[in-house]
Amino acid sequence: MNLEEYFARTGYKGSTEKQDLETLTDIFQHHIRAVPFENLSIHCGEKITLELEHVYNKIVRRKRGGWCMENNQLLGWVLRGLGYETSFLGAYVFNPHQNAYATLMTHLVVKVVIDGKAYVVDGGFGVSYQMWQPMELVSGKEQPQAPGVFRFTEKNGVWYLEKMRRKQYIPNQSFSNSDLLEKKECRKVYMFSLEPRTVEDFSFQCTYLQTSPDSLFTKKSICTLQTTDGFRALIGWTLTETTYNYKENMDLVEFVTLEDEEVEKTLKEKFNITLERKLVPINVKGSYTI
Repeated sequence: MNLEEYFARTGYKGSTEKQDLETLTDIFQHHIRAVPFENLSIHCGEKITLELEHVYNKIVRRKRGGWCMENNQLLGWVLRGLGYETSFLGAYVFNPHQNAYATLMTHLVVKVVIDGKAYVVDGGFGVSYQMWQPMELVSGKEQPQAPGVFRFTEKNGVWYLEKMRRKQYIPNQSFSNSDLLEKKECRKVYMFSLEPRTVEDFSFQCTYLQTSPDSLFTKKSICTLQTTDGFRALIGWTLTETTYNYKENMDLVEFVTLEDEEVEKTLKEKFNITLERKLVPINVKGSYTI
């Protein structure tokens, strides 16, 4: 495992000498535009494990993506290797269909401290809730980014992340009421504390999320990737391509339904993913929005 091989995977060619916010942002943006957020292993008969070398081989050498426990663990390893002060935090994801936060800590994020200021770096959420820049860990401050306006609020030691999005234009009106579309313009994303976590704290969750019939990840095959002006997502057979702010305060959201034989070709062309095993797409309604 080496940093040069990782940077070749993400296409980052900038400096690695400075441990500053500008370098961190550049490295982070290369990661989210090269490495998909995806759970395809579950639907290909592969087991997801959190052993770092396995994660490295999967993402860097096999050019796959991963979910938060893989993407952010790898990012944490890279940043530590460059000399950044990092730690892991654990979050509880908000489920808009249940209007409640999960009771299981399933989301791993990275905290980075630069010159005494703390930032949250999260390369493992995907779709429109994927931050594009490290977020300063400060309560109540609106932090505008290309995907929309993010904000942390803190109450009694618990931190909450929410995002305000733009209006959406959907040319294919047959998808205007799709359950994949988030209807609210302000959306809760997740909550967390500042208690440091280890990867081992997520071992049960890693098994649960890929085996339980109640898990979102067993109900949907998901692959999403950030682009220079938005993101694309393949959920089951539905391909979505979103362009941020294509008109003033308006995002363009384009949907298309794929045939079975188009799925793996689309993964290669749109996400640069070639699977070693046969994918069985699935999209049980509910529980996931873009």
